[in-house]
Amino acid sequence: MSAIPLGVLDLVPISSGSTAAEALNNSIDLARHAERLGYARYWFAEHHLNPGVAGTSPAVVLALTAAATSTIRLGSGAVQMGHRTALATVEEFGLIDALHPGRLDLGLGRSGGRPPGERAAASTATPVVDGRTPNGLRVPARFSLQHLLGSPRVALQHTLLRQPKAEAQDYTEQLGDVLALLAGRYRSPDGVEAHVVPGEGADVQVWVLGSSGGESARAAGANGLRFAANYHVSPATVLEAVEGYRAAFRPSAVLDEPYVAVSADVVVAEDDATARELAAGYGPWVRSIRSGEGAIAFPTPEEARAHVWTDEDRALVADRLQTQFVGSPGHVADDLARLQEATGADELLVTTITHDHGDRVRSFELLAEAWGRA
Repeated sequence: MSAIPLGVLDLVPISSGSTAAEALNNSIDLARHAERLGYARYWFAEHHLNPGVAGTSPAVVLALTAAATSTIRLGSGAVQMGHRTALATVEEFGLIDALHPGRLDLGLGRSGGRPPGERAAASTATPVVDGRTPNGLRVPARFSLQHLLGSPRVALQHTLLRQPKAEAQDYTEQLGDVLALLAGRYRSPDGVEAHVVPGEGADVQVWVLGSSGGESARAAGANGLRFAANYHVSPATVLEAVEGYRAAFRPSAVLDEPYVAVSADVVVAEDDATARELAAGYGPWVRSIRSGEGAIAFPTPEEARAHVWTDEDRALVADRLQTQFVGSPGHVADDLARLQEATGADELLVTTITHDHGDRVRSFELLAEAWGRA
């Protein structure tokens, strides 16, 4: 049995020909299976104005899933704080914790800032030669998402999510407010106390999610919190992210030493060829996100093969396709072990999307069996 726990990161994908209600029911069903299979935790992402993704509110989906499960930890991967307040976030998670105490992970994302990969490449302690680490993990060149800053859909999302003329709070300050509200030690600049009920004293694990070694990694380390790095979103910057977090880490009442989870996009089937067929829709799906149009409903393999690719399309998805782990159970388990070794991750988070829900469940079953033998 591998000593490295596996968790699940779920985007609540909507398959072509399906509905948001079916996607939500499928995710709750998958959480039950993950609990049965021994996965350590089950997280929900937050996305908006994406027709192919139903996970718009982690807190709401978590409440529904908590009522349908009993032991697995549940969390947000992540609440996007660029359009949130610390108070609203602590209140929402406090409500869920009141009925399901001790099971929640409050994962916080910065959002609303510069996309990952826009800064100059940071040096890392782990050498990368010809796009690979010494143990063979692929670390592609940085991909620029600068074009998304000018996307009308992204601009509209910011407009609709924020109050008119509102500015996002400084993330590090906002994180401090969340921690103070949870601990019952919040004071306004003029000394007024705030006590959140329910929420204050909640038995909630606070995580910070980040895609680089920037503010999120530094804030997580400085506060002695757990950190999750997104290999599945920004594979080029995963080493920078975990190393930046560890460099900034200071022991806290929560942790004596750094604690890192790293995400990966995975599809497992009985053999490599079947897994590649199930994963065929991933390319068009990623293209729809990175083009700025928003996630499409996840296509069938037949629909994916009908997509007419341009050179620009291929460039949009190349790094993500190169770093998706697709294959037989043993093949994918080896890939995940390589990711864990290169990053020193204490946990791995697996996100899997297939068109058919049964194939998705089976992927997690096969992976759990293979990882247990590792």
